[in-house]
Amino acid sequence: MKKRKKNALQKTNRRRQRTSKPRLTLAMSNSFFRFKQFTVHQERCAMKVGTDGVLLGAWANLDGARAILDVGCGSGLVALMAAQRAPGAIIHAVEIDKEACEQARENIDRSPWRDRVSLFEGPVQQFQPPRSYDVILCNPPFFVRSTPSPRPGKNIARHCETLTHEELLVAAGRMIADGGTLQVILPVAEAERFARHAVSPTAGWRVNKTALVLPNPGKAPKRLLLLLAREEKTPEQETLIIENNRHDYHESYRALTRDFYLNT
Repeated sequence: MKKRKKNALQKTNRRRQRTSKPRLTLAMSNSFFRFKQFTVHQERCAMKVGTDGVLLGAWANLDGARAILDVGCGSGLVALMAAQRAPGAIIHAVEIDKEACEQARENIDRSPWRDRVSLFEGPVQQFQPPRSYDVILCNPPFFVRSTPSPRPGKNIARHCETLTHEELLVAAGRMIADGGTLQVILPVAEAERFARHAVSPTAGWRVNKTALVLPNPGKAPKRLLLLLAREEKTPEQETLIIENNRHDYHESYRALTRDFYLNT
């Protein structure tokens, strides 16, 4: 009986191996993620590499950009993705957290684009840019008046204590070039509030493109990508789906990230 069960289990496993679809993978450990062209070390960063950063870095419209700013760069993930995607652009990154800033500097120095990516430590509200930017990217904090984390670095990254959405819009407004864009990713409810602030007469932005991000086809959207500009255009809308099922990634996500994930 045990032998028959063992043989049946072996046949089932072989069948699963034959029929299972390949997964999107990154070489990873607790301390680093390896992408196709660069590696992100993150052991000193409160916020680790995650889907939000990858989505923003892969989705952002960088067409024709000569100067790109990553606000709150953390480990440097989005800045490095931008450097890979926009070979003719200079990339500036701002980070307020000292430990994350040091880690980002090491990641940038190890990358193929160290000559085009510059890092600045400090709050973006006080940042005096050497030039204006065609694209400003941000995966901003979004918790408001919520229970703080015992980890100060995580509070900086996810709680609107050192950077409110209004402050981000003001900072972006003074640094954006003519025809430039501000592009962010947020949870859906926070993104809708952010958009309302952005289109107010005081802020003066327009939402020109959005992308709803669904975990899978049967779930409600969890994230919203926004592209804002000063000029008003007919808004574009799209939907991205992360997975069909657990570890079976949807074609829209595969197509978006294939230049970054290993084995795609």
